Amino acid sequence: MLFGRVTRAVLMVVVLGGAALPARAVLPDEIQVYTGDINAPGQFGLELHLNTTPSGISEPSYPGEVTTPHGWRATAEFSYGLTPSLELGLYVPTTLTRENTTYVTGPKVRLKWMPIRPEDDVGQFAGINMELAHVAGRFEQSQNALELRPIYGYQDARWLWAVNPVLDWNLSGPGRSGVPEAAPSFKIARTVTTGVRAGMEYYAGLGPINHIAPLHEQQHTVFLAFDVDLKPFVFNFGIGRGLTRATDRWTLKWIFEIPFS
Repeated sequence: MLFGRVTRAVLMVVVLGGAALPARAVLPDEIQVYTGDINAPGQFGLELHLNTTPSGISEPSYPGEVTTPHGWRATAEFSYGLTPSLELGLYVPTTLTRENTTYVTGPKVRLKWMPIRPEDDVGQFAGINMELAHVAGRFEQSQNALELRPIYGYQDARWLWAVNPVLDWNLSGPGRSGVPEAAPSFKIARTVTTGVRAGMEYYAGLGPINHIAPLHEQQHTVFLAFDVDLKPFVFNFGIGRGLTRATDRWTLKWIFEIPFS
């Protein structure tokens, strides 16, 4: 009954969010749907997020904004397991612009709580991730932000699916508001051979949840994505296609797990 109620609530958030809410530009330093993964207590982790935009929106949405086309974003994500269900994380994002200028865009810290996890990689998972970010003004008009990311899904030997109905709060700048913005994401993947999953990832930027706008002003991107777990080679790769005029047309992304000795 609990999982049924959670599933219906998650689907309602996604449906309502997808109705027609205005979008805002978001620095794509991390393009990822969170699943049931979490570090064991005392375990360190390091991932490298890398993405680029061969074709995208070049018109700034506010004066001085660094736009995404032909740029590269590289983000180091450090993580540490505090307890069996708590994980602490730190992001250090950097950007290489089309003019070959490199910036450190600003730190982000997160705390992930996963009280429900699959046993032996089979079963449902549920939790929540909270993130605080401070981003340079040339990349985000609201330099300080809070993200709340519910995590829910299921996995077994053949299938993995997960939904993250993300809510973002602007804590500074002209867009400061107590009303969150909806940014739902979804992933479904199937094992195609040993250690390799293939599937689809979907990301949306829908704007404040109390404000409705035409569909063409929303951000919607669908990725063909692959998850490879052939240790020591563990990575995610995706090719993304924007579906609206407010979305970058093409995006490539990688997430590499860096092994610790």
